[in-house]
Amino acid sequence: MKDLTQGSIPKHLINMALPMMIGMFIQTLYFIVDLYFVGKLGAAALAGLSLAGNAMFLIFALTQILNVSTAALISHAVGAKDQTDANLTFNQSMMISTVTGAVVCIIGYLGAEAYLSLISQDVDTVNMGLAYLHWFIPCMALQFLMVSISAALRGTGIVKPTMVIQTLSILVNIILSPILIAGWGTSYEMGIAGAGFASSISVIFAVVLLCYYFRVSDKYVSVNFTLWRINLPRIKKLLAIGLPAGGEFFLMFVYMATIYWLIQPFGADAQAGFGLGSRIMQSLFLPAMAIAFAAPAIAGQNFGAKNYRRVRETFTWSAIMTCSLMAMLTLACLSQAELMVQGFSDDKEVLLISVMFLQIICWNFVPSGIVFTCSGMFQSLGNTMPALFSTATRLITFIIPALWLSQQDGFQIEQLWYVSVLTVCIQASVSFYFLKREFNKRLPETNLPNNLSINTHSANN
Repeated sequence: MKDLTQGSIPKHLINMALPMMIGMFIQTLYFIVDLYFVGKLGAAALAGLSLAGNAMFLIFALTQILNVSTAALISHAVGAKDQTDANLTFNQSMMISTVTGAVVCIIGYLGAEAYLSLISQDVDTVNMGLAYLHWFIPCMALQFLMVSISAALRGTGIVKPTMVIQTLSILVNIILSPILIAGWGTSYEMGIAGAGFASSISVIFAVVLLCYYFRVSDKYVSVNFTLWRINLPRIKKLLAIGLPAGGEFFLMFVYMATIYWLIQPFGADAQAGFGLGSRIMQSLFLPAMAIAFAAPAIAGQNFGAKNYRRVRETFTWSAIMTCSLMAMLTLACLSQAELMVQGFSDDKEVLLISVMFLQIICWNFVPSGIVFTCSGMFQSLGNTMPALFSTATRLITFIIPALWLSQQDGFQIEQLWYVSVLTVCIQASVSFYFLKREFNKRLPETNLPNNLSINTHSANN
């Protein structure tokens, strides 16, 4: 267990975020390797990978329920020095993750074809996506165990072991992808199915290592099967915190699926170009997200210990670091978008759509940094409803004008990107407003330095 209620806030953020950044950098390489080899299979394969990959937002929605609630409740227990309570939360989370993973596996195999057929009219794209998902579903099912263990350790202030294991897992994925997709060294090419199979093998490897680490290491929480009996009060606590956070990712799934559905008439090239651009964008976000993910554990421990001034300081420093990174990424996309997508496809139309997407969508990077930071703070306070509301606001303000534009003569795909930029700015404003209100309600301003807080006095006067 690491005590985050003492010491420098920026130092804690950097120390916790750095291992995450390293792991996420390796994860970026994993995305790039998959995109590179699948892209060589043609636009339909790239579009199929993108459509199937969007299903991960559904898995993120479900895993985020456990991720956020487990980390929040355990960090509160650690701050309050209540190890018994932390163990109860961890074991209930593990029990839920095991059951949910099995259910997801069954539903995934039964519903994959219906999902892909809904958002694509291209038969080749649907077939490619289906081939990928059939091998990728085990990876999705095992995410739940990984998330429960990682969230528990993060809540106790420990991130390095899980980041090391995840990095090793991604390296396994990177090594296996060209072997299974393109048949390097085996002369047996699985095609896009190999990308899904490589991911599943790597996650199995990670789960085995995490279980071994948990068995042999000293830790604040541990597996105790006697605590796996259903505990309704604790499950209600987990769901109360986690469901809104999971709802955020579900709404993001709806948002992405809506875009894929709206651009169906433009063909597989358009869906492949959007998929390539959005994957690169998500990869670029990872370093900033590492800081935003580190903040809840720090703020959560201090909230549990009633160190409210340090909770506010965590927000300030997290916002500064996250938005600074996002500003640099904006400049990179404006000047180097063509370089970022070069080599992932031989289709000029796919590359053109990806470049256009990145050069327009990058204007929402800094507002996205604000959204990430605010969401992390909502998690640390144990109230994720405001984050869900701000995401719903974005979804509504995007879908209504997007549907209207799609019915107009001369509808062009880039119009969707401009609408998206505007809606993220709205979401950032809504998130910040609700965080100010949450701070006013829950954090007394005793001895609060004016330069390290949200200026709630001026807002009230």
